[in-house]
Amino acid sequence: MSKPPYPYPEDEFDVVGRESGPRGVHRAPRSGWATAAPFVLVVLLFSGLAYGLVTYLYSWQGITLPGQEVPDDLEGETSSQSASATTPAATPTTTPPPPTVAPTPQFGTPVTVYNATSIRGLAANGAAALTTAGFTKVTAENFTGSEPAASTVFYASDDLKVTAEAAAASLGITTVTLSPPDAADGIAVVLVSDYRS
Repeated sequence: MSKPPYPYPEDEFDVVGRESGPRGVHRAPRSGWATAAPFVLVVLLFSGLAYGLVTYLYSWQGITLPGQEVPDDLEGETSSQSASATTPAATPTTTPPPPTVAPTPQFGTPVTVYNATSIRGLAANGAAALTTAGFTKVTAENFTGSEPAASTVFYASDDLKVTAEAAAASLGITTVTLSPPDAADGIAVVLVSDYRS
């Protein structure tokens, strides 16, 4: 392939010199420090910014870095902030307590009234008073054995305590005692000389 004809006469710019090396304006070669300086500055700048940001965030949230001490006035605040951040606020519930139902006497419980004195009809009078009070299974008998120091109402189990107290109140007796051997399968009332019918 041939070169097309050049219509202009040759001048000094068309002649290539024999001297070696670049012609015109050229930059001098850069030193190693000049090449590395921008990278070093970027690393230092970002390291400083990252440290400042982390320090700010830790102090803002109340978190301490290793080796830092928490001021006394901030300890309660940071603990309450962390507690509120981890647990949702509890909504107070105002559920009223269930109404307490007072136990009622079981008037169908068998009650035996014992006369431990020589007074005739004392057990019958006590049984009549209990029947008037609402008890439905009342019997009167004479007492055998060692009599108590005062008139006493004995009951066989804890669930009969209220019923025994009601029987004692009907008879004006103040001593009520849990004693299965003395009460048999229900309630036993032992009347001694202090009882007034």
